[in-house]
Amino acid sequence: MSEAYRKFRQETEKEVRAQGADREMLRATRSWMDGANRLKYSYHFEWMGRPIIQYPQDVMAMQELIWKVQPDLIIETGIAHGGSLIFSAAMLELNAACGGPADAHVLGIDIDIREHNRKAIEAHPMFRRISLIQGSSVSPDVVAQVQAAARDRKSVLVSLDSNHTHDHVLAELAAYAPLVSIGSYCVVFDTVIEDMPADMFPDRSWGPGNNPKTAVHAYLATNAGFEIDHTVQNRLLITVAPDGFLRRVR
Repeated sequence: MSEAYRKFRQETEKEVRAQGADREMLRATRSWMDGANRLKYSYHFEWMGRPIIQYPQDVMAMQELIWKVQPDLIIETGIAHGGSLIFSAAMLELNAACGGPADAHVLGIDIDIREHNRKAIEAHPMFRRISLIQGSSVSPDVVAQVQAAARDRKSVLVSLDSNHTHDHVLAELAAYAPLVSIGSYCVVFDTVIEDMPADMFPDRSWGPGNNPKTAVHAYLATNAGFEIDHTVQNRLLITVAPDGFLRRVR
């Protein structure tokens, strides 16, 4: 790292700390996100031709983490249209082109991979780095398949974005967080549900008090191997994963 870049990093780290402590900015962000979510903001973006259903800010954060960690396996629960899988595979392709793991792979899990989505994912040029498993992410047979896929991998990153109830996410954390390599991340999406108005989820089985964030804090209460990397959310401000960027430290 050059001296100029080191100084730049020091300056931005100080700015990020101030940004994360700025109550007016946090209130404005919260208000904006409540309005944006009512308009289904996250549904309006694609990655290489597939809906990604993520905030652009979180996509940027994932790019930074993938470059930092250089995973040779990314495990993702929740597939939907496949945009996130395509994004992860594209990042691994770029990493490989820059000297990263040549055989890096993405493993996607979903209880219901709809046929039109499966066909679109399998037809995509990035599918060469993707494998799909259909089944509940917390069923013993699926967990066993994922554990087998991760067994000989050197650097594993996990992304949880399927059923958002407390019990389901807590079970996913118990199953998949132990596969994360030290220094890598388990990213738990939609922890923001805890901070949103209860009337946002009239037809869902999750909401404030029962969501990924409550599961994260329950998991961390008994698992000292992970810590919340607050620098990520402080940098983003706009994110669906506050308290959800979990770094494995031991």
